[in-house]
Amino acid sequence: MDEVAEPTRAEGEVLVNVQAAAVAHLDATVASGTFDLKPPLPYAGGVEGAGIVVECDAGAGLEPGDQVMLRGAGLGLLRDGTWTERVSVPAKATTRLDAPLSPEIAATFFVPATTAFVVLHDVARLAEDEEVIVVGAAGAVGSMVAQQARLAGAKVTGIVGREDQLTDVPDGVTGVCLDSTEGVERLAADRSASLLVDTLGGDGLVARTRWVRPGGRAAVIGYVTGTEVRVDLPSWLLDDVALLPVNMIRQERRARQVAGDLVKRLSAGELEVAVQKYAFADAALALEDLRAGRVRGRAVLVP
Repeated sequence: MDEVAEPTRAEGEVLVNVQAAAVAHLDATVASGTFDLKPPLPYAGGVEGAGIVVECDAGAGLEPGDQVMLRGAGLGLLRDGTWTERVSVPAKATTRLDAPLSPEIAATFFVPATTAFVVLHDVARLAEDEEVIVVGAAGAVGSMVAQQARLAGAKVTGIVGREDQLTDVPDGVTGVCLDSTEGVERLAADRSASLLVDTLGGDGLVARTRWVRPGGRAAVIGYVTGTEVRVDLPSWLLDDVALLPVNMIRQERRARQVAGDLVKRLSAGELEVAVQKYAFADAALALEDLRAGRVRGRAVLVP
């Protein structure tokens, strides 16, 4: 890391004091050098962040002092991102927040909160009084899915990979560890849930769909434990559980539509995002912890 020149605002851009910058899996992918998008070196990473407007064009819909979320327009991909104290960004990369949030939440809420909403209400079409199983309930996205399902009136079971993660399961959610043979066998025997939301993927996906009753559905968000799964068609047809893909790249417009209401719920304390804070100088450590799975919630850099 090194000192860089103070940024100057270009026409059509917004100058922002960065209060917090997320460290996302996409940042780790870009930093690896194996991704197709390679920003010119040296570059500042950070595809998400939050800060306070310093200067902007008249008529931009913003005023100095506004709190904004930073995301899009090639931030951290095609141009310098949010891992810096001050940044000038295209106006379309800023979203003014309608309710105040702490900087670290403002920088990290968008992906988990909007993904959870789209999964539950647009893809799975959750109805009141359903029983939902969330796999990966201690993670940022899984935790948010569990919280929003509870708010919608569902009975929720949260699955975690390790015993110590049970304390990270949201309030009101029944936690079950994958290492618990008794707990997993009970889920398979009861098959009382109508919806499974899976953030892990991998070989175990099909077995987890058998925790859902026939006629139910399984929404697949991620693949952190593996990118491939084998489906035995006769068994799958007999199980009668629909597999629903969740493509948040295609849902970006919808995510921005629902973000405003989610910001208000976060500001009111109805929803929570767990964060693990690092100093800006520790960005490399944050990336290392993220790759090793040592981050609880979302990693965020703060000045």
